Amino acid sequence: MTARIPEFPVDEQFTARWSPRSFAADTLSAEQLNSLFEAARWAPSASNTQPWRFAYALRGDAHWAGFVDCLVPANARWAQNAAALIVVLSKTHAPKKDSTELAPLKNHALDTGAAWANLYTQAHTLGLVTHAMGGYDDAKVRTLLNVPDHYAVQAVVAVGRQGPREALPEDLQGREQPSGRNPVSAFTGHGRLNWD
Repeated sequence: MTARIPEFPVDEQFTARWSPRSFAADTLSAEQLNSLFEAARWAPSASNTQPWRFAYALRGDAHWAGFVDCLVPANARWAQNAAALIVVLSKTHAPKKDSTELAPLKNHALDTGAAWANLYTQAHTLGLVTHAMGGYDDAKVRTLLNVPDHYAVQAVVAVGRQGPREALPEDLQGREQPSGRNPVSAFTGHGRLNWD
């Protein structure tokens, strides 16, 4: 397994975070699931708009096949073994004060990302792993969940207890390890940035 060594002091939870693909055959309890959503609830939010939304299915329930079908095949083949799939959405527009006219919520993605980070952190605290995916069919998600136009689909997250690497298809086993990260200097700048 690749060692992750921070350049600067940070709590171990940050370098320990990665996105496994192998999930154990465990289930997720209502208490665990609601604990994840409770953590997301307390994320910072511009003007307290709280634009995040989480739709979920649990492995084996009546909604599971529909959620798995929204994933691209490369993700579906391993994510179908997770205990839960959570679709992360953000409300992009809300009614103006004293009006029914919709106005853009310019911080919807930032706030929803903060809520997802809280959800991940609580999952880690509970001994669970998560894997956020951009590999899904947006149209299928929108149809499945009847998503209104003023919402954006941000990701689908697999949640569960980590399984053994050997449970994955052989071509994925070598990828089942933490990835590296760019140095801090690659994405920060004092007063200016170098754009790539």
